[in-house]
Amino acid sequence: MTTINSKNKEITLDIQGMTCAACSARIERGLNKLEGVEQATINLALETGHISFDSAELNEDALIAKIQKLGYDAVVHQENNEKDHREVEIERKTRVFIISAIFSLPLLWTMFAHFSFTKGVYVPEFLMNPYVQWALATIVQFGIGWQFYKGAYYALRNKSANMDVLVALGTSAAYFYSVYIVLKNREHIGMFHLDLYFETSAILITLILLGKLFEARAKGHSSDAIKKLIKIQPKTAFVERNGTPLEVPIREVQLEDILIIKPGASIPVDAVVISGNSAVNESMLTGESLPVDKSTGDTIYAATLNENGTLRVQAKKVGKDTVLSNIIRVVEEAQASKAPIQRLADQISAIFVPIVVTLAVITFIVSYFFFTDGNFTHSLERMIAVLVIACPCALGLATPTSIMAGSGRAAENGVLFKTAEALEHTNTIDTIVFDKTGTITKGAPVVTNFLVLNKYEKKDIIPLIAAAERNSEHPVATAITNYGKDYGVLPAVQTFKAIPGKGIEATVENKQIIIGTRKLFTNHDITINCDSNFEDEGKTVMYAAIDHQHVATIAVADEVKETSKDAIHKLQKMGIETIMLTGDQVKTAASIAKQVGISNVIAGVLPTEKAAEVEKLQKENRHVAMVGDGLNDAPALAKAEIGIAMGTGTDVAIEAADITVMKGDLLKVVDAVKMSRLTVRNIKQNLFWALAYNSIGIPIAASGLLAPWLAGAAMAFSSVSVVLNALRLQRVRL
Repeated sequence: MTTINSKNKEITLDIQGMTCAACSARIERGLNKLEGVEQATINLALETGHISFDSAELNEDALIAKIQKLGYDAVVHQENNEKDHREVEIERKTRVFIISAIFSLPLLWTMFAHFSFTKGVYVPEFLMNPYVQWALATIVQFGIGWQFYKGAYYALRNKSANMDVLVALGTSAAYFYSVYIVLKNREHIGMFHLDLYFETSAILITLILLGKLFEARAKGHSSDAIKKLIKIQPKTAFVERNGTPLEVPIREVQLEDILIIKPGASIPVDAVVISGNSAVNESMLTGESLPVDKSTGDTIYAATLNENGTLRVQAKKVGKDTVLSNIIRVVEEAQASKAPIQRLADQISAIFVPIVVTLAVITFIVSYFFFTDGNFTHSLERMIAVLVIACPCALGLATPTSIMAGSGRAAENGVLFKTAEALEHTNTIDTIVFDKTGTITKGAPVVTNFLVLNKYEKKDIIPLIAAAERNSEHPVATAITNYGKDYGVLPAVQTFKAIPGKGIEATVENKQIIIGTRKLFTNHDITINCDSNFEDEGKTVMYAAIDHQHVATIAVADEVKETSKDAIHKLQKMGIETIMLTGDQVKTAASIAKQVGISNVIAGVLPTEKAAEVEKLQKENRHVAMVGDGLNDAPALAKAEIGIAMGTGTDVAIEAADITVMKGDLLKVVDAVKMSRLTVRNIKQNLFWALAYNSIGIPIAASGLLAPWLAGAAMAFSSVSVVLNALRLQRVRL
């Protein structure tokens, strides 16, 4: 996946061979040192690298060569592969584990002969032959386990250390000590059983491979959200060619093509309905379970499901430009980015392995001279246990797996975090500033009151007034016209004149119609016979006259969205202060704020001043998020610590924001805050248990209370437990 902008280029690579946080940190450091690399971010959980670089100085091959020099392998990430690289890697790890288990199980069987309480278990005599054990262990140690030696070699060559170093040291100590015992007693073989540790090295390697296999499978589930989104994209579409629907591959659909969408079919592109009516299930994009009615002029989106009617549509966005493709891109970039909290884990991992090796050596020396009375075997066992149990795998997976699971679950419910940083920082927000129009309200004015004077009939008056407003482009006029359509077919307009800022004059059915402000009526010497308190409610009031007689008073307002009040109440219960920031007049803003339960209102603010108002709040040591949808909100969205854009808003607002909520539903803002808090809590749990595991495990291993193979099992399953904890985020109900 590459994008080019002048000389700046971005590339995503699939990286193979990483085993712990030290691996990803080493690749990241190595790439960032290359001349021409602007930024390289390596994600251990996704096993990918995202690199921005100057194409005039570097190319893809040079980046891959650098990764290979560091001891790993890389290929350019291919989108929409039938089988992604992680699935291929899981299959490979499964094969390797099975082979390792086949050669290790006989050695495991021999362990029954070592303990008095298992003496009754039958062990074939040929398995107790040191040369048979040596042969089996050698296959595992240098055939299956060669990957650990290779990783350790490259790590040490690049002046760093990783999990491979610990595994190679620990298993080699057990293996070569056993070889030494065999050679030392070669003349006495067959006379008595030797205390060998071939099974320790082989079983350690097998258990570590099993742990890595479980870990890979669990990590695969953490990106299930992306897989689901990719899988729901249809592979073909029915396109009209010479008036006949023809099934073609989705990649051949062009802009402005006419498509036929049959009932039950998945919609292949973003399009506008030309003809037909149907209900469309958009839950895969918005998380809303109820289908949405679609008819001529409505927009439909790729991968949504056409439920019951045939639609004839025109393609408006295809391929990578569809809403679905953009969602997939945003979620992938968020999962590939690095949260600030991960820096702690990276810093610890960078020094962890050298510290562990030092502790292991100290353990051996102290044990040999002070606790085991010079017993080399027991001291060696303790050293191996320390080396193995201290692998920092869980620490490296603590953050990225939570980020993947949390951002994926949010995307499934219509909340798109652009970066891991946005996902983490939303947790700190204590103040949310809302734009009014299009954010709290629907953004389109509607008639809320149509007061007709007593001596007139609504059915006679309303069609005339609605018809008169039909030729005006003003939003208030549109609202009045739409209201009048419920009263039948509107009559023809004979003359029309717009009076800017005041209203309109028209002739309908030979009657003179005047609709406008109080000032317009004053200019025409028309008496307002019935006053109202609509203006006190923050509504726009228009007066209508027919043949110079006041006949109706009309109140128009931008209606509050159905979920706005509930969303704001929930945010306040979460301890977040809510503020309305709008350019509208104070009276209107206060009325809307009262309806939704906001007490702090900043009204009459020019678009250029919105960012300054956000900055004022930040100077009061508040952590501010801004929610908006319009072009005029973009500076404030960018200025706030977290910008949240309505998915129904302008492209500029969405681009300036850190989070996009689909369908413009404010309850999705609640979901965003909730998901951030749960994800950060999950990360902290993972980091705590990863560090606690090592802090507790190392002293136990050093004291001799943990056999090396048990240490290997504990190390392997510690990583799995961290990943499984992260996967709990995928079950969060939003």
